[in-house]
This record gives sequence, C-alpha cells and structure tokens, in this order.
Amino acid sequence: MFEQAVLPVQNEAVFLDVKGAIERAFAPAHAEKFLKQIGSAGLRARSFEAVLTRGLLGSATAAAYSQLEAGDQGQIREFYLWSVEQVTPELRAKFLKVCAYY
Repeated sequence: MFEQAVLPVQNEAVFLDVKGAIERAFAPAHAEKFLKQIGSAGLRARSFEAVLTRGLLGSATAAAYSQLEAGDQGQIREFYLWSVEQVTPELRAKFLKVCAYY
C-alpha cells in the first residue's frame, strides 16, 4: 500500500502563514467568495501559482511562499490542491467552470 513520505518543514513559521491563508480562503464562510474571485480573474481553482501571483490568497502570501524551500513549497501546493478537492459539492456545481479539471 502506498504511504506518502513525511517531509520535515524547513521554515515552519512562514509555512504556517501560507497554509493559514489557504485555510482561510477555503473556510466554509469564505469559500464561495474565493471561488467567485478566481472565476472573475479568469483562472481555474487548480492553478495554484496563478491564484497566488494574482494576490487572491492575500497580498503577502506570494512573498511568503517564495521564501519557502522547494520541499515546503511542494507541500503547500499539495495542501492547496487537497483544499480544492474538499469544496462542497454544491459549490463545485455552482462554480463548475472554476473547479473543472479541463
């Protein structure tokens, strides 16, 4: 059975800041607004770097993300994509174009 390797976080404070921004964006109270912003920007929810550079996760989040080591950045990308998958089916249907795989 596949078991994902656990990588130690190099810069925990910055890592937690970026992770917190993602958690806030996908919180039930904010997820609809966040997906609407992604759609208005003409982006797809799974385009993490584009969402990040447009400042949709907060103006300081892109700068903080760039301070992370490659391994930490990979873990953040994985967490972001996992968060996209956790969006409720109702919101996924409402924002189908934003959440679609194509």
